[in-house]
Amino acid sequence: MAGGQIVSLIGLVLIVVGLVVLRWRRPAWYWIGFGSLVALIRIRTSFRSVMEACGLTEPPSRSRLWIAAATHREPVRMMAGIRRVRITRSGLVLRLRMRPGQELQDFEVATERLRHSWRMHGVHIRALKPGYLEVRLIGYDVLRKVVMPGKPGAGLLRVPVALRADGSAHLRDFRATPHELVVGATESGKSVYLRGLIKGLAPQRVALVGIDCKWGVELAPFARRLSALAVTPEEAAALLDALVEEMTGRFELVCAAQNLPPDAPLDAITSDIWGLPEDIRPVPLVLFVDEIAELFLLTSKADEKRRDHLVTQLIRLAQLGRAAGMYLEICGQRFGSELGPGATSLRAQLTGRIAHRVNDEGSAKMALGDVSPRAVGVVTAIAPTRPGTAVAALPTGGFARIRAPFVSLPEAAAACAKHAHMTPDLPALDAFRPVPAPAGALVELAPEPA
Repeated sequence: MAGGQIVSLIGLVLIVVGLVVLRWRRPAWYWIGFGSLVALIRIRTSFRSVMEACGLTEPPSRSRLWIAAATHREPVRMMAGIRRVRITRSGLVLRLRMRPGQELQDFEVATERLRHSWRMHGVHIRALKPGYLEVRLIGYDVLRKVVMPGKPGAGLLRVPVALRADGSAHLRDFRATPHELVVGATESGKSVYLRGLIKGLAPQRVALVGIDCKWGVELAPFARRLSALAVTPEEAAALLDALVEEMTGRFELVCAAQNLPPDAPLDAITSDIWGLPEDIRPVPLVLFVDEIAELFLLTSKADEKRRDHLVTQLIRLAQLGRAAGMYLEICGQRFGSELGPGATSLRAQLTGRIAHRVNDEGSAKMALGDVSPRAVGVVTAIAPTRPGTAVAALPTGGFARIRAPFVSLPEAAAACAKHAHMTPDLPALDAFRPVPAPAGALVELAPEPA
């Protein structure tokens, strides 16, 4: 073999090895530079055969039948047409125009066949407008190493907390979904999700309140940014009473604003705090409850009355808090009717649902069984080697697999300390204001596993 051929062969081997390493270490770079072109050629050359194999074609129209008969040709079945192709950092986005007789469900049931036919990691379908749909093809496992999009759409009470399996950011929007239930077993990533949410809310003009009956081990590091913190069931009961009183005051403020003169403009009428003038509008408040089961547990018969009162106040906040700008984030390993009276009523008010890896199918059903039966199977299939992976119920219906980026406890605590000046002054909660440890007393914590 000539020396030039050997050099060319070595160069080719190095290129192949480089592409393999790039695909593993930097999948987004590999996809944009090489993988997207290969996938685009594969889709263009096999589109008709794949549509026919997946049953996504329709019989030809009468005019086509007439033309085929006149030209002595076999009539061709009609299929959806590609109107636009867009390359993203995670895959391809196809805009298709459906043929008469087709519907969105026809394509949704064929997603697995399309994924294998085009050798993609995932296929996601959504409707755009009548006759058009979007097919999002994912070229690699975007949840293996989470990289959040550059412009996730953050804003007041909107926090990008995770990445969806389709490559888009998952936003925790408190205005759209006021209350949320987050469940997950130990080491499933539930605490990391909570830290990311607190870190995203810390720089916003929002009051953060915590109930952590595990003696504050989860929420106490964020004391510099918390307006109130309760670490025992007794303190939690008193804090919830103060929050209900605060909610009552906000409703009285809204009612006072509704007593308008006859010549007041229609846009001055409001039924929640967001319609109030900005100078008198109360600051929004987010209540974090870590390990909700601790509030339901009884150590003696005497605790039953306290537990019932505590749960009643929680349900009251969940039912009425949205209009007062008060939102709930309820976390726990399990949450269901077995906790005791009031648990099912409270869960019914928590429209947002996040389910991490769980230890039993009953926990998955409790969180997402009323959202989608398919979501239950997805939750139980989450591997222990993928902490932070979860299934989220979507405000638009359905569900999506998500994974939160890793946020260490020191990182979240540092964000809270940096934005401690953003903590609003709420006189009704002054008695529960936590006293943070002196800066010199803080111990540098070792990074935790993702």
